[in-house]
Amino acid sequence: MTAAAPARLVLVAACALVDADGRVLLARRPEGRSMAGLWEFPGGKVEPGETPEACLIRELAEELGVETRESCLAPLTFASHAYPDFHLLMPLYVCRRWQGAPRAREGQELAWVRPARLRDYPMPPADLPLIPHLLQWL
Repeated sequence: MTAAAPARLVLVAACALVDADGRVLLARRPEGRSMAGLWEFPGGKVEPGETPEACLIRELAEELGVETRESCLAPLTFASHAYPDFHLLMPLYVCRRWQGAPRAREGQELAWVRPARLRDYPMPPADLPLIPHLLQWL
């Protein structure tokens, strides 16, 4: 019996931006991208040589036009999920301090969501197990 080739590991960092009212920012993946129409925590793929924190600082600036610092990113939990073509490892950070008003800069739709309503938004399978941890923390 031969072993199956190991799945390619993809590291993606995600961030739950939490505003002063306790709402969480979700972004809807735009048409033309994989999993289009699903809601997710902002973030992106960690580049070679980049830390997850540096990735989030870069991605939040690129996607939302907000600036934050590493000291404002609190690691909360992570997801480990097997997709058909790769295995996703996704640390989730919480951020309550940033500069600028988040705005959609890459065609995505944004929504500030009360924690109790997070499950009302269809999400990629890897994001769903993050919700209970976030709810417990909030």
